[in-house]
Amino acid sequence: MGWLAALAWLVIPTAHAADRLQLDPAGLSPAQQQVAMQTLADVQSLLPDGLLRALPAQVQVGWRDDLPANVHGRAFAGGIALRRDLLDDDVAGARRARRSALVHELTHVADRTGAHWSRSARWRDLAGWQRKPWHLGRGDNAFRDRSPDAYELTDPAEYLAVNAEHFVLDAEFACRRPAFAQWYQAHFGTPPSLPAPHCAGTVPLLQADAEEGAASLLALDPARVYAVDYLFAEGSAQPMSRWGHSMLRLVICRPGRAPGPDCRLDLEHHRVLSFRAFVGDVQISNWRGLTGGYPSRLFVLPLQQVVDEYTKVELRGLASLPLQLDRSEIASLLERTAQVHWSYDGRYYFVSNNCAVETAKLLQAGVPRLGEAGLAQLSPRGLRRRLARLHALDEQVLADPVQAQAQGYYFASARDHYQQLFAVAAAQMALPARDVRAWLALPAQQRAPWLLRGDVRASAGLLLLEQAAQRRAELRARDALKRRLLANPDSSATRSLRALLEQSGQWLRPGQLLADAGYGLPQADEQAEVARAAAAASVQAVPAWQALRVQLRAQLPSSQQRELDDIDRNLAVLGAHVREQAAAVPPTGAAAR
Repeated sequence: MGWLAALAWLVIPTAHAADRLQLDPAGLSPAQQQVAMQTLADVQSLLPDGLLRALPAQVQVGWRDDLPANVHGRAFAGGIALRRDLLDDDVAGARRARRSALVHELTHVADRTGAHWSRSARWRDLAGWQRKPWHLGRGDNAFRDRSPDAYELTDPAEYLAVNAEHFVLDAEFACRRPAFAQWYQAHFGTPPSLPAPHCAGTVPLLQADAEEGAASLLALDPARVYAVDYLFAEGSAQPMSRWGHSMLRLVICRPGRAPGPDCRLDLEHHRVLSFRAFVGDVQISNWRGLTGGYPSRLFVLPLQQVVDEYTKVELRGLASLPLQLDRSEIASLLERTAQVHWSYDGRYYFVSNNCAVETAKLLQAGVPRLGEAGLAQLSPRGLRRRLARLHALDEQVLADPVQAQAQGYYFASARDHYQQLFAVAAAQMALPARDVRAWLALPAQQRAPWLLRGDVRASAGLLLLEQAAQRRAELRARDALKRRLLANPDSSATRSLRALLEQSGQWLRPGQLLADAGYGLPQADEQAEVARAAAAASVQAVPAWQALRVQLRAQLPSSQQRELDDIDRNLAVLGAHVREQAAAVPPTGAAAR
């Protein structure tokens, strides 16, 4: 009889599962009972094994007409009550609605009777109830955009149940919310009736282009991302920048290059993920920054743009420190990045939800190992120290400063470079300034007579310094324009600027571009729609920004207009002079032969 006993052990779980869902026929007509029984059988056949095993031995399912409006079901004491009118197949969508409601409530039953999935730290990180710094609990869920059902934002348990509906019933779920699909796969198992997903191998990100006002859709293949660096901008004297700035650098290989160290040479393909306060107005307010008055947005920027911004304009150095991530962790981090990019609508607080906090939350949710260790830090320096203590950061790349710069691990502030350029010119001419700071502070007209007196090396250096002077003058002009525009809030220039800023805000919250289509990560047809919209808007925005610059420049005080005009003349004359000098230099070496 041993083989009969073994057969019994094989049969019992199947029989037990077959009657796991028990119909309470109270109040149902024979026709309704038939539909209800079929629904229970259908849903039970669709449930993955892990969810089925987490349920009690029997779950009684009743159908009532006294549930609150817009409530399809309730789970209580191991039982379930569903809306009776969901059994009416004459109502459009009733079959899908009752299936979804039953999966939803069964998930609640399993979660409450022992599984406790929704209470886990990993689930809450993933779902969007993220940890606050200083161990002050968790914040509200700000992943509002491209949600399949806003009810999921109620709490982690509802988020679990709503997404379980889609995991079990929606074949696109694995492509639209891949990180969640992987979590459910690990805890629930595979839905037995859904076809295998065929997801695109790329991650969609709407990126800023080099031209001001232009944006495009980047279809990023995770296989091309060789590494992810913690990109740390050194502090400055500005109050909001004193502790530095936290970013992530994606080291993306050029098409056709196999992932490896040489990908660090492909700088034009590298992108930076930078959380910043989006200021859709003329002037930034410290008070609004302290009180969450600005949206927190994830900017996707070309690396060179970021390097120029910090090293040449703000004169701050950048350290690019490799994170110790394996291939699966890089892919997971990119998936989380896309989820944040398309769904997140947080608020920026200079103290409690700044760039360091946002970057830490991205790393915690995107890399489970770092989430378990905890990264909650309030400052970019603090986050850097925490990553180093976890041995998740390679700081040895900075050990040799010369090699660090040569290999792209450190981008030095242009201040020292500018001083070297000044010293070369000063060695040939008695320039009327003791150092580069004093030279750049001179009016452009006073610099002009000296620009054509040096050799080609000195002239090339002075050309770069004149470009630096132009950037400084533009910053001063920007401050002057802010004051003028604030004093004239209804002027045409102010209205034009606000309109362009509003459009820029759309690119930084791309989920709103597809407000009526789908959920989660946009699929191929939705991506095509975004790409077309970005291309069409960029065609208009680029000349609009250029025209606005001309319009705003005309509103500057006459002294600042003259200074900018003088710098433009200096650059034109000096540029032509350098080209003439270079052409006159005789060829040497191999070229001479």
